[in-house]
Amino acid sequence: MTRENQTIEWKETWRDEYLRWVSGFANGQGGVLVIGRNDRGQAVGAANGSKLLEDLPNKIRDLLGIMADVNLVEENGVELLEIHVPEYANPISFRGRYYTRSGSTLQELKGAALDRFLLQRQGRTWDSVPLPGVKPSDLSLTSLKRFRELAAASGRLSAADLSASDSGLLEKLKLVEGKYLKRAAVLLFHEDPDRFITGAFVKIGYFVSESDLAYHDEIHGSLFSQAHVVVDLLRTKYMKAAISYQGIQRIEQFPVPYEALREAVVNALVHRDYAVPAPIQIRVYEHKLRIWNPAVLPDGWDLEKLLGAHASHPYNPDVANAFFRSGEIESWGRGIEKIFSACRKADSPPPNIHVDGYDLWVEFVFSPQYMAAIQGETDSKKSATQKTIQKTAQKILDILKNDPEISRAKIAEQLGDITESGVKYHLAKMKREGLICRVGPDKGGHWEVLK
Repeated sequence: MTRENQTIEWKETWRDEYLRWVSGFANGQGGVLVIGRNDRGQAVGAANGSKLLEDLPNKIRDLLGIMADVNLVEENGVELLEIHVPEYANPISFRGRYYTRSGSTLQELKGAALDRFLLQRQGRTWDSVPLPGVKPSDLSLTSLKRFRELAAASGRLSAADLSASDSGLLEKLKLVEGKYLKRAAVLLFHEDPDRFITGAFVKIGYFVSESDLAYHDEIHGSLFSQAHVVVDLLRTKYMKAAISYQGIQRIEQFPVPYEALREAVVNALVHRDYAVPAPIQIRVYEHKLRIWNPAVLPDGWDLEKLLGAHASHPYNPDVANAFFRSGEIESWGRGIEKIFSACRKADSPPPNIHVDGYDLWVEFVFSPQYMAAIQGETDSKKSATQKTIQKTAQKILDILKNDPEISRAKIAEQLGDITESGVKYHLAKMKREGLICRVGPDKGGHWEVLK
């Protein structure tokens, strides 16, 4: 006997609240609600089956606005009521609430999940929805100019399109609907998109442990601006380059190859679910970098499908189209492949990619070779610093031998490359180490060199 699953549900008796399950099937893949079978799958019979056979079709029609086939069937000498619910293209609500089937459970749709569902049923995407209150003149001229330059270099827009007015260019990119700009236009070209779309920015933090944040930045602005600023900031502030030399040529090796990092950042910006009011979050550690964004995989996709060969299926097609025209991304679903390819070419470990519900993590773990090189540079700097400290201490000892009553200010003046506070630090350190001692008061006393 078939178990309860995505399209089958058992109930021992009928209750009107089970219309939620009917709406869930209609909003899912369709299914059959069986009345008269208990949770163990045993046929116990549907009470008042004949009456329900007459009443339920009308009740389902009146309360849900859909048609369902209701049939009486016999099994082991008892009658069961089967309610066959087709999948509906339009959203079906029950008392103002929306439900859908997930596996063998009923899920009420709320928040971002409900937004996604309603848009999908309307044949729309989130970024294609018109956004009242924003005009083409409100968009960033710098971002539009930057886009024109990138698109001209990519050759993916004609010269005529690029020479059009801003309004004409937005029309060509399909970022206008009637008299309104779409959400995608605001994300792409407004200098402050999170004024209209909560969470449309990026947070970067450097962590010394999983919970200890050392410092952080927030990157706002148009998506084109965010893409470039985030990558530059990660490479200049958050990641160290291992330095080596080939002859007199200086070679800088970053822990994440530039192309892989850029592709991962751009993918997060283009394909995230902006209905979720949380920014993209990038966590940098001493040995790894993690990029999180709220993502929605296409229906039927899992991690294996995402990592394998697949056609382009952008969650925000209007945003993706503009990035494609600018040459910032490919249009054939090659983002993940390009990240792995860049890592292979640079002899860096490929990223670990995790999908957990609507959370997507891309984690780059730094190679042992890079970590060893950085540690070697750190040890070298520590050694050089220690040698400098020792040289300064010896110079101070020589000065004290010649002039035991000299002041800290005079010592700093003679050395020339140290402050009075620095002299105070060295004197205290040498005193702790037993190299010198103070005889008499601070004023009127003198230093005695012991070793």
